[in-house]
Amino acid sequence: MTSIPAYPTPVGLLKGKTVVVTAAAGTGIGFATAKRAAEEGATVLISDFHERRLNEAADKIAEAVGTRPFVHICDVTNEEQVQALRDAAVAQLGHVDVLINNAGLGGEVDVVDMTDDQWNRVMDVTLTSVFRMTRAFLPHMQGRKTGAIVNNASVLGWRAQKGQAHYAAAKAGVMAFTRCSAVEAAEHGVRINAVSPSIAMHAFLAKVTTDDLLAELTKREAFGRAAEVWEISNVMLFLASDLASYMTGEVVSVSSQRA
Repeated sequence: MTSIPAYPTPVGLLKGKTVVVTAAAGTGIGFATAKRAAEEGATVLISDFHERRLNEAADKIAEAVGTRPFVHICDVTNEEQVQALRDAAVAQLGHVDVLINNAGLGGEVDVVDMTDDQWNRVMDVTLTSVFRMTRAFLPHMQGRKTGAIVNNASVLGWRAQKGQAHYAAAKAGVMAFTRCSAVEAAEHGVRINAVSPSIAMHAFLAKVTTDDLLAELTKREAFGRAAEVWEISNVMLFLASDLASYMTGEVVSVSSQRA
């Protein structure tokens, strides 16, 4: 097992950029990405459906960075709320340079036991929300002839795991959607990419996953440990930055990808 590297020193990677992050409450990748974006000089708006946790997240970022991000309540499965989020982001930020589609929902259930509601809920939150958010924000970016969208996929879009058919299918859909939408957006100067994490440790994951499964998944990793959430965020911010100016339609692995 390798040691966890030092937390990154900000270098102004997103200085002057405006960034919207969905599902940014709590302790996961969304919060870490919003915090890192703020540290890298961006003006940030964070969104989630849970008002208390969202404001707690904004307070934590303000404490760490010195500037409180804008907040907006949004259920990404509700089209009216997605449109309202887009309008609020443009009004508060002036324009949107970067959209981070981070919302996702998992769960473990075998196919023979899976209900339509379980399948549809995971698809709606994990895949259809990416479509809704992209559809809402892309015209704004295309009108400005610039912008970047980064989607959060998963290693399960490539590899198999028992009890994860709905989540894996949704994440594979995120990958395919990323590639196709990127081709459409490229002629307008907008880039769309995705990351594919394997396992990133945070409090919520530890709460909903057994110790045995976490140990099994960790063994598959080349470094012998789970990623820190900010290690995933670093790659998302790179894709959002001007350093990735010639990358679009890519799904970037942030793991060893062992099957």
